[in-house]
Amino acid sequence: MRKSRFILALLAVAAVSASAMGSSASADTRKEGDIVSTAVDAGQFTTLASLLKKAGLVGALQAKGPFTVLAPTDAAFAKVPKSTLAALGADRAKLRSVLLYHVIAGKVPAAKVVKLRSAKTLNGQTVRIRVVEGKVFVGGARVVKTDVVASNGVIHVINQVLIPR
Repeated sequence: MRKSRFILALLAVAAVSASAMGSSASADTRKEGDIVSTAVDAGQFTTLASLLKKAGLVGALQAKGPFTVLAPTDAAFAKVPKSTLAALGADRAKLRSVLLYHVIAGKVPAAKVVKLRSAKTLNGQTVRIRVVEGKVFVGGARVVKTDVVASNGVIHVINQVLIPR
């Protein structure tokens, strides 16, 4: 249950940061509400917010934290085949696993992320991190916005949905 709350918070923070910051990568140290409220206010994370609600993770991401959320935008979710999204929607355990794969315990700002090779996510699996020509990739996704700060963590906006193995 605690893992779920952490993941939800991270996803919400990521969603808010992407909306508030646009699509270019840059740092933002502006203080916001919790991860969930920040994401909802951003407007570019409606799919993520909807899935967090369906998975029962909203309360977890509103908890104290801190969390680091790798937040896919609505455009990132649009790239996922509809059949895959439908299957996730029909299987709450798988949906929670996918969403928790986007959350890292603790506050991990961009300055720390670029020094890592991997990070353990709240679903228990490790996600690969690499820097190529100054661009940061987490799993197969590129980080497009960094360091969106919320009261209970930080959001890094990504351009793809991460699917655990």
